Amino acid sequence: MAYQIISDGSCDLDPKIVKEKRLEVVPFYVSFDGQNYQKEIEEVEIRSFYQKMVDNEGVFPKTSLPSIDDYVNVFTTYAKQAVDMICICISTKFSGSYNSASTAKDIVIEDYPDARITVIDATVNTVLQGIMVLEAVRMQEDGLEYDEVIEHLERIKETGRIIFTVGSMDYLIQGGRVGKVLKVAVNALKIRPMIVLKEGEIFPFGVARSRQKSMQKIVDKVKSHFEDIGEHADDYRIVIGYGFDYEEAVGFRTRLLESMASYSDVKDIDLFQIGATIGVHTGPYPLGVALIRKYDR
Repeated sequence: MAYQIISDGSCDLDPKIVKEKRLEVVPFYVSFDGQNYQKEIEEVEIRSFYQKMVDNEGVFPKTSLPSIDDYVNVFTTYAKQAVDMICICISTKFSGSYNSASTAKDIVIEDYPDARITVIDATVNTVLQGIMVLEAVRMQEDGLEYDEVIEHLERIKETGRIIFTVGSMDYLIQGGRVGKVLKVAVNALKIRPMIVLKEGEIFPFGVARSRQKSMQKIVDKVKSHFEDIGEHADDYRIVIGYGFDYEEAVGFRTRLLESMASYSDVKDIDLFQIGATIGVHTGPYPLGVALIRKYDR
């Protein structure tokens, strides 16, 4: 169909998928010194980003959102070709990327008044944003019209969840995502926080005293989530998001699939690496499950 799907770098899609699906991704920038920023993936490979955090404990990298000009350049490319655009941005509660894109849209439309650009606040981020983008791709491949895609995206984004844990609270504290009082309690008790992201915000749902127990709590939470909402896991797109430790994610997938065999027909789950945009807040060891309802279910 004659429209281009665009997202910001928070979608954390593998460059191979981006190329295969003909997506356009506007990258975030990452910095380890607070002064020199580089484009994630294009200039800073994700594995290297995590390796640097692992090797330099106590160093807290920062990210910067795509600029208005970054979006103007991308939008102008397609406006010149009279190609309509759907741009899916990270939750406004985490970043101003949506605002940059919206301002860029207004600028481009001044020069190309017939351009059709829709900027969507995904209300999600990282690998959950990624599978939302891939649902948009699937709609396009299924022949849905421009307005239909937008309608479905606005509907399914409310069903998105990330159920996850982190290796350390320090990065969430540094990024201002949780209070310092919670950090003191977590460090004193040596417990792992269990977190749910929904509607653009993070909420605690418990704690665990070891990494293994935290992984089991995620598995149990996924099952109880579908029980609570009264929906079937087969109607959802599900991926595992991980940071530095790929092997841990592989083992976690086995555990999750064993559990899901009792209540779904899901036979495999893709592993998506969480990128720098969110990795600066989670540290090198995030691990969790992202899920969103398939548009045609």
